[in-house]
Amino acid sequence: QSPSVLESKTSLDLLDIMANLSYGDDNTTFPDYDAAPCHNHYCSLFQHVAPTFLAITCATAALGTGALLVALAKRPHAWGWPQSRVLVAQLAVGMGLFAVLLPPIAIGIGQGWQLGSGLCRLTHLLWHWSLFAQGLLVGSSSWGTVWCCWDSQSRRLAVALWAGALLMATPAAVTSGTVAATETSCIRRTVDILSPVYLLHLALCFCLFLLLPAVLVVATLAVPQLRAGWEPRVSVNWLFFGLWMPYGVGLAVDFLIHAQLLQPTCGTFKHFDYVLGLSEGLGVLHCCLGPAMLLALWLC
Repeated sequence: QSPSVLESKTSLDLLDIMANLSYGDDNTTFPDYDAAPCHNHYCSLFQHVAPTFLAITCATAALGTGALLVALAKRPHAWGWPQSRVLVAQLAVGMGLFAVLLPPIAIGIGQGWQLGSGLCRLTHLLWHWSLFAQGLLVGSSSWGTVWCCWDSQSRRLAVALWAGALLMATPAAVTSGTVAATETSCIRRTVDILSPVYLLHLALCFCLFLLLPAVLVVATLAVPQLRAGWEPRVSVNWLFFGLWMPYGVGLAVDFLIHAQLLQPTCGTFKHFDYVLGLSEGLGVLHCCLGPAMLLALWLC
């Protein structure tokens, strides 16, 4: 089987897998890693599980985000540093935007993508915009009191962060698109694994999910002033990084496999499918767990 065919049939992105594009059907075979045909049944499993999972996650996120916004409106002065009202409101917008995109994705998985290539790219753009914006907000809130009030400095920073996140999400929109197989599907990668724009997208994901939290931890431990100003309640914001870091690691391994820098056995390859898919599913949960944790801190 040629590398091009292998690449097209082993895209390990959860959204692609859940959209029934990664492996086709249960009879798909892969290179002879272990002296026997390598069959993978992962796609069909997630095609059945994903719509329900996304529907439940979306409903829970909608309730949690709604309750969070009500709490912000009813008792604005109850939010103090580090969970300031300005920061929480922006995080609520990011999580809400992420959750709003789950229904069309779920419908596209179950019934095929009927909204066209343009809306497919827009969906991926907004999906990554919300992720990058939340990551940058969490990173900026780890030190200092920039979000303690809504002044000119915090307004300029908010504009810069959201604009920067939108710019960072652009490669995801460029590399995504629709593919017509047994049914039209919206996938995240329609370009070669070594395409410059896709490599840029991967680099941005690595920076957000892996490099940024690592830098924040090292800097906090190394600089006494930052360590002295650490607030235990800041750690709730790290829920975002904790849920998405496994997916960042999975993306790195996925790239090494598709670039043929790693040669896994058949068994390892099939197990990695589940690991990467579950890691992205874990990250998706941030939109419902985040509001719940913020509300719990507020009630305390």
